[in-house]
Amino acid sequence: MPITPHAERKAARLAKEIASFSRAHGGAEAQLTYLGQAGTRIVLVGEDGAWGDLVAPDHAVAASAVEKAGVTVHESFDGEFAAKVRTGPYEWSRMAGIQLGGPSNG
Repeated sequence: MPITPHAERKAARLAKEIASFSRAHGGAEAQLTYLGQAGTRIVLVGEDGAWGDLVAPDHAVAASAVEKAGVTVHESFDGEFAAKVRTGPYEWSRMAGIQLGGPSNG
């Protein structure tokens, strides 16, 4: 099903953000996760281990954006792809905080 001109513009804007992330981190790979009515999450992992995410309004827009940006898309977030993610002290304290009563989400 073709996407609307409005959705195509959104995909182009997301593609620019993805390409910028990729340039800043020596390349990037992605994985798309369906979020229900909220849209589709685009998880990006740079070649340097940095990571980030964006949310597209739907899967078609997300797929178009990663295609326009020219990044490799993985079916799942596991194995070698997941092993590329490098976390720092902030992420570890947030993960531990959520589990052990550390910093709250708010």
